[in-house]
Formats: sequence, structure tokens, C-alpha cells
Amino acid sequence: MTTSSSQRGVGLGMPELPAPDYPDDVRARLEADAREVVARYPDSRSALLPLLHLVQSEEGHVTRTGMRFCAEVLGLTTAEVTAVATFYTMYRRRPSGDYQVGVCTNTLCAVMGGDAIFEELQEHLGVGNGETTDDGRITLEHIECNAACDYAPVVMVNWEFFDNQTPASARRMVDDLRAGRPVTPTRGAPLCTFKETARILAGFPDEREGAVEAGGSAGPASLVGLKLAKGEHPAARVVHPRGAAAPHGEPPHEPSPTEHLSSHDAPQDTSASDPANPAGPTAEEGE
Repeated sequence: MTTSSSQRGVGLGMPELPAPDYPDDVRARLEADAREVVARYPDSRSALLPLLHLVQSEEGHVTRTGMRFCAEVLGLTTAEVTAVATFYTMYRRRPSGDYQVGVCTNTLCAVMGGDAIFEELQEHLGVGNGETTDDGRITLEHIECNAACDYAPVVMVNWEFFDNQTPASARRMVDDLRAGRPVTPTRGAPLCTFKETARILAGFPDEREGAVEAGGSAGPASLVGLKLAKGEHPAARVVHPRGAAAPHGEPPHEPSPTEHLSSHDAPQDTSASDPANPAGPTAEEGE
């Protein structure tokens, strides 16, 4: 007995048509930008990553038309371009929101409340992972690591940091974004739309007033190790864990807006501070 292709679930439709081209005016503008990008590299194919950001800035995601454009500009096949565009998660393959809200659910952020934040936002926005709200403003996703564990739990919006978040603060943030109210990251440059962010990642300057000066994103907690490595010894500071009262009735430390201290980096007992519990093996070798 034989089975037909339809019974086996195999589609025998016509092959997909080539991607359409950009309108002439858009094509001319992108070609001018692409020449500027390609000129930065000794080998033109090295410009593929920024060019993918460039076409993403045009439509908010990397379309078949955008990949065809990159292939033609760089003399690559569309298969080569597609292989790169599908490998890196910063390139979106379908329409997405003005603001990409990424909740870190990796180990430390999850333990500190990242999972709760992600669940809260899914319910509040009515979307699942990788989905976009009906108004096109917010795309929600869980992401692996924001490299900001000392400020966990961390949420990023268009790759800008929002540190020490809670379900309530994250909910207020997305409500403000949807309403068009100003939202200020904990660190780094002011927010811009995802398309504008993609153009900056393509290597074009951020021309907003004050944006470049505000672009530094490393906070004091992230720099302590570097200072110690350089032989610097910062003054001792105790930041009491979130929700805990200071000892002896002292008021808790309230960091200034420029400090952005982690709310859970109070010193912990270690072998150095607790001689009764030394680290390492307690038996002699061979026992």
C-alpha cells in the first residue's frame, strides 16, 4: 500500500518567489548608507552584521527583501545572509514592537524575581514569549543573560538597562511605554524606538542631544572588581538587603540617583569572615 504526498504531510506547492525589491527611493537611501558601512571594512563581507541592522532599522525586522539587499550589496548568496540573520537573536524575523522588553530569566535574575516579572508581564500585556501587543508598542521576550547580575533582576528595553526590577515596577514601565510617557533607563542612553536602536547598532551616530554623553552603562557595583584589580580599595559600604531594616535602628542607606547600587549586595559570611567555617578540604591529602 502506498501513501500520497498529501497523506504524508509533504507540500508540493510552487517554490517561493524571489523577494520583492525596495521602492526606488528607499533603495537609493539604503545603498548610500550601505556604501558608508562597507567602506569601514577591508573585506566587504565583514559588513554583513551592521547591514542587517541597517535593513532592520527600515522595517523593524529583517525581511526577505532586506536579506536580498544585503546579498546583492556584498556579493553573497541569500542563503549565506539567511544563515547569519537566523543565527543571531538580535535580528527579528517577523514584525515586532516599538519597544523590545526583555526579561532576564537566567539563574540569578530568576532567583531574585525575574520569573515572577516575566509571568506578571505576560498576564498584564496579554502576550506570550516573543509576541507583540495589539497596539504594536511592546514585544515581550525572556532572554538568557543581560550581563548585569549585580543588579538582578534586570529588564532591558531596546538594550537599555532597567535594574533591580519588581513585578510592580516592570508593569508601570510597560504601561508608560504604551501611553507614550517618558521612561528613563537606570543606566545608559535615553530610550529610542527599536528602529532607531537598529540604526545606531548599524554604526550611525545617535544624534539626539545628550544621548552620547549618557551612553556609559557600567554602574558602581559592576566596577568594584576592576578597581580592586587595579589595587584601589574603595571605602566599605553596606547596602542592606531589599526590605530589611538597618541594625540598631539606623536608617537604611538610600543611594543617590548616580549610585544605582544593587539592593542585595550586603556582605555575606565567608571563610575569611568566619574562621570557624574555613573553605577548602579539612582532611590531609591521602586520608
